[in-house]
Parts: sequence; structure tokens; C-alpha cells
Amino acid sequence: MEQHRTRPAQHGPRHDPAPGPRDPSRPPLPPQAGRAAGGGVARSAQAARPARTPQRRPAPPPAVRRLPNPRLTGLGGGLFCALLMLLLGLLTAALFGGSQTVYGVLFLPVCALTAVWLREGDLLTAPVVVPIAFAVGLVPVADDGGGGTFGGLMGLVTGLATQAGWLYGGTLVAGVIVIARRVRRVRTPGRRTAPSRPRP
Repeated sequence: MEQHRTRPAQHGPRHDPAPGPRDPSRPPLPPQAGRAAGGGVARSAQAARPARTPQRRPAPPPAVRRLPNPRLTGLGGGLFCALLMLLLGLLTAALFGGSQTVYGVLFLPVCALTAVWLREGDLLTAPVVVPIAFAVGLVPVADDGGGGTFGGLMGLVTGLATQAGWLYGGTLVAGVIVIARRVRRVRTPGRRTAPSRPRP
């Protein structure tokens, strides 16, 4: 019988055959890829991503100082107007000799402030409280004629009669501002809720 010869086992590293010509259809290996000692292919290290620099936000502009814009009730607006006119009447009597013309000129801006600072629900009280405040502030300005209480009352009535132009003017200023605010209040909700028309 013929005995088959067994090939002795080869010890040592196994040599791979020489690489042949590269197939043009296969993509080339990355430059960092190579064969590991265990025969596996080592993966290329991922490129480090550049660190993102935090974006600096622009500094907010300085807060603009706004004028005071209080909202007074009907009672608060009446008290504000009456006390301010009384103070202006005392100053007019002390500094300008009780000039009712100066007092009438100062009455106009007070009427405007009262109508502007009243809240929306109490706008209609402005034309009512400004004539009362005019009469209150006219007390220290009116000439009593040296007749005590009766003389002071007659001087107040005389002052209201002679300065009726300033009284009506201030009431008219307050009324115009109230009407303007009411119209703006009515128009503003209509603009917000109006449906948008489709563009042609």
C-alpha cells in the first residue's frame, strides 16, 4: 500500500502574496488604514471637529426713559385736578397778585393731563371734573372785597363769569382728548381682528 506523505506544518508568520495590479473599480484605501497584527483592518481615526466658538450677542441698547403714564380712576382724576388747581391758585395769588388770566392759562395744561391720565373706563368723567376743579382753584384768586364769606362767594361767582372763556376752553381741550382716545380705542380692535384678504 502506498502511504500518503504528510506535509509538515510550517511555523512562523504567514507571508501574503504580493499584491497584484489594483482594480480601478475599487476605491483606494484611506492613507491611515493598515493591517493590524491580528489580521483585522484598523479603522482610520476620525478627524477632530473644530470647536464651536460661542457667538457673542450684541449688547441691548440702554433703556429709554419714558414719561410717567399713570391711569387714574374718575375719583382719582377729579382729586388730582382739584388739588393741582388749588395749588396753582395759591401760587398765582402769591406770585402774580391773584391774576385770573395767569390762572386761566395754567388751567389748560391741567385739563389736558387729566384727560390723558384717566383710564379707559372713566374717560367721560374728564369734562365733568375739570370745571369743578377750576372753581376750587379760583377761590384763593377771586377778590373777596373785604366782605368775609359773602364777599368771597360773590368774588367767586364774578370770577367764573369773567373767566368763562378759560373755563370753556379747558373743558373743550379735555373733551377733544377724550373723543380722540375713544376713537382710537374703537378702531384698534377692528384692525387686529380684520380678516386678511387673499392676494390676487
